Amino acid sequence: MLLEFNLDRKNALNPNFSMSTATAVPNAPDLSMDDYVVIGLATCFIKDDGEVHEIKVVEPIPSASLESLLKGIPTSYEKAIATTVGAVLATNAPQLPPDFPSETRFCEEFANRVVAAARTYKARTVAQAHIPVGTTKADFNYSTERKRVLNLQRIVRTEDNVKQHEYTNKVL
Repeated sequence: MLLEFNLDRKNALNPNFSMSTATAVPNAPDLSMDDYVVIGLATCFIKDDGEVHEIKVVEPIPSASLESLLKGIPTSYEKAIATTVGAVLATNAPQLPPDFPSETRFCEEFANRVVAAARTYKARTVAQAHIPVGTTKADFNYSTERKRVLNLQRIVRTEDNVKQHEYTNKVL
């Protein structure tokens, strides 16, 4: 039985948040608790009162993303562990892999994203060979040069509009 956890944006990033409700996922009869999934430890940032704070976030990595990371693209992932759906969704709360720091926070929609990522590995079984179950990979091209700010809000202003020449949309 798979579990779905209802997390709102504020509580998903709170390391002191405790889970209280869990329900069966009706849309995942194709998955079992033994299905393969990769969980990553990412360095992200939260902007608060003009200051940017670093946080560690645990999130599932889909097969296509993992294959890109293995090709050496810069990433915010410090490491990734190959595990099973049951290992991270075994009880009524998401389970943190033992190698990850205790202050690590779960990403938004963690349970739903675990199910989605597990489906990518089930569809592309060759991707499961990159990291065997139970092992950790930490030799990614780790970089925080381009910061992943989780609560970034883009505010578009009138002065952001590009001024065009008066003849741009006219046939001459």
